[in-house]
Amino acid sequence: MLDRILARGEAGAGLSARELTQLLNLEDPAEQQALFDAAYRVKLRHVGPWVRLRGLIEMSNFCIRDCYYCGIRRSNRRINRFELSFDEILAAAKNALGFGYGSIVLQSGERSDPDFVEFIESVTAAICALPGCAGITLSCGEQTMETYRRWRRAGAERYLLRIESSNPRIFRSIHPADASFDDRVAALHRLRECDYQVGTGVMIGLPGQSGADLADDIEFFHRLDIDMIGMGPWLPHHDAPLRDVEPETPERARKRFELGLRMIACTRLQLQDVNIASTTALQALAPRGRELGLLAGANVIMPNAGGIEHRADYTLYDNKPGLDENASETRLALEQSIAEIGEKIAYDVAGTSPHYLKRQSSQEKQPSPEPRIGD
Repeated sequence: MLDRILARGEAGAGLSARELTQLLNLEDPAEQQALFDAAYRVKLRHVGPWVRLRGLIEMSNFCIRDCYYCGIRRSNRRINRFELSFDEILAAAKNALGFGYGSIVLQSGERSDPDFVEFIESVTAAICALPGCAGITLSCGEQTMETYRRWRRAGAERYLLRIESSNPRIFRSIHPADASFDDRVAALHRLRECDYQVGTGVMIGLPGQSGADLADDIEFFHRLDIDMIGMGPWLPHHDAPLRDVEPETPERARKRFELGLRMIACTRLQLQDVNIASTTALQALAPRGRELGLLAGANVIMPNAGGIEHRADYTLYDNKPGLDENASETRLALEQSIAEIGEKIAYDVAGTSPHYLKRQSSQEKQPSPEPRIGD
């Protein structure tokens, strides 16, 4: 039975929610490895053994949201708030491009005030003008259509807006009342209308979350025609209320890590040609977590390209790895670990989602509609 499901998934036939749930609930090591191997073959077919690197710049930890799982939530009074200057961000971007990353990710807490909108617009345009810049991803939360359009015109091509859970019940359980599931989904649709490469993702292993819920998350990605996925295991933060709902244990952490790998593999089987990140949350749970994510079907890694001065101030969860690494050390360690698993780094490329390119090509080939009588 498992062999048939994996063969259908590998062939791109599309799996049912029940079949995805079965794969997500696998616990036997040999069966999990069969899943990872099938997903890896799909990855090789669509993107090859090439790892796309995104130079991550964490710009600011000021946030208007108060999410129950997050260390930079607005009501956390015990963190040092910071905001990088224009020049600091530009210097970090130059550093990342000098390493050959090609693509930059600008990430911050959520804000939508006019000063913030204008700042992101100007710094995006400045980075796009740098030699060697092949693409910019923004991850700055929910915004209006006009803001998304302004940032798109400034040069941003990709946008990551995580849904965290596509189950409205779970979404409500991890957010305060001022966070709206419908608003989040509407923002994803706005991004599509603005012609971004749209990214989203979920937390894996949340309290009360089942394999069936995660299967529905994958179907949500498919239904919204998502181009790139950024997701990882839920990790508690000592200043976030969700930590007390399900206290951490080594066994729970291990299970969430394995579930994170299975989620990557199942998403690869079902969505085939999207970009999938192997996140630092995996690395936080296992020393070679990101490498194992690549072998399970992921093809993107986002090394931190900023300085270390504020690295500890941008901790969404506890035990974030790499707090004392500078960008040079991160790059060298990545090169070695990626080579050890037989993968290659694609330097100085945009790493555009094949799924996005396919959709764009399909739209360009569509004939113009015939005029209606009387036009």
